[in-house]
Amino acid sequence: MNPKLATCSYVEFRPGMGTAVRSTVGATRWPLPYPLAGHARLITPTRDMLKIQSRDAYEFSYRRMLNGNGIEAVRRELLSIAGVVDLDSPLVLLCFDQLGKLTPPDNWCHRSMIAAWWTEQTGEEVPELGATNAPTPAPTLFDF
Repeated sequence: MNPKLATCSYVEFRPGMGTAVRSTVGATRWPLPYPLAGHARLITPTRDMLKIQSRDAYEFSYRRMLNGNGIEAVRRELLSIAGVVDLDSPLVLLCFDQLGKLTPPDNWCHRSMIAAWWTEQTGEEVPELGATNAPTPAPTLFDF
């Protein structure tokens, strides 16, 4: 059994999308208006990876880490996070980058790479819930 997965940025995420899960090296430096269910450590890039500017070099290092951790260990970690909250709700893997806005010119970050890797390993698609081209509205109390 695999958990349902999706990806999004911290800023674009809304609780109705699923269960928020941190997948970043650092925690947010601002208070989130929603709770995080956990930190998916096995898919979090290392601090050294953050220094890599080339997409190919970054993806090579990131996939090497993912393959080293293995799909079974990643699945167990994600299922343990999902089991605490709700197995029917998608786990939304969050990162800082708003695709199409603040990412490198060719629109990449680790969450798109984990989505591709997960699909290759399990055959299950991982939708991107952010990546809008419109300005992201500031959250209001009514959004949460």
